[in-house]
Amino acid sequence: MRRITELAVIISLILGVSVLLVLAASILIPGVEVRQLAFFYLYTTINPWFQNYTVNSPEAVTAIVWDYRGLDTLFETSVFYLALIAGLALARGLFSETLQGSFNEKTSGLSTIVKTVTRVTAPMIIAVGASIGLHGHLTPGGGFQGGATIAVIPLVFIVVYSAFFLIARGVTSNKMLVLRSIGLLGIGFISIATFLIGLAIGRFAYVFQNMPKPGAIVGLPADINGALISGTLWFFNLFEMIAVAAGFTIAFIILLLAGRGGSGGR
Repeated sequence: MRRITELAVIISLILGVSVLLVLAASILIPGVEVRQLAFFYLYTTINPWFQNYTVNSPEAVTAIVWDYRGLDTLFETSVFYLALIAGLALARGLFSETLQGSFNEKTSGLSTIVKTVTRVTAPMIIAVGASIGLHGHLTPGGGFQGGATIAVIPLVFIVVYSAFFLIARGVTSNKMLVLRSIGLLGIGFISIATFLIGLAIGRFAYVFQNMPKPGAIVGLPADINGALISGTLWFFNLFEMIAVAAGFTIAFIILLLAGRGGSGGR
């Protein structure tokens, strides 16, 4: 009887929230008129007849994130990086040779069937994550979404095999921090790439410039051999994907060891 009551309460809450969302949508959704700023973004996202302003990317969200408001995204990525550094600083001493040495892949974790399925699906997850990240300038997705998808792999291995499976295989927070740093440095370099090209050829260019702009004719190519890369956007997504995947892996390792480090930290 108690379970039935709990189930009824849960269903009531779900239905209630659904009704509220429907009512709120009917009241709060703005009119069909597009504001001038939004119209400009949509009009210039990919527009071959407006070369002085276009981003040459059909994905408006990625264009806004890495072109129109690229500095904001860079600072957000930097904050995530600093948060991970702080987490590593607080987690010093949690790595234990004793705990690492106690790991046995054959006896630890879930059943052989689950482990086998995990090994088979891991490359698929990487492929899906890479596709989401590297096609972020063409379709919904991007570097953050792709990196977060790839980060599912270490989390799954932790659950299926053992808490110290990653560490036993050499996937440590220090190595992931190197990858995270490479990702952030790559983002930083791409953000000033056009500016550096301008300095090299004696032309004016902006920081975070992608395509040529009025008064700044320097720009990265929109395509390579007919494959659309949207200038800096593909590279931003690549490095962001690396940084996010490594960053989440660091977070998983820190949280994992924080829960167990008291018995063997040094």
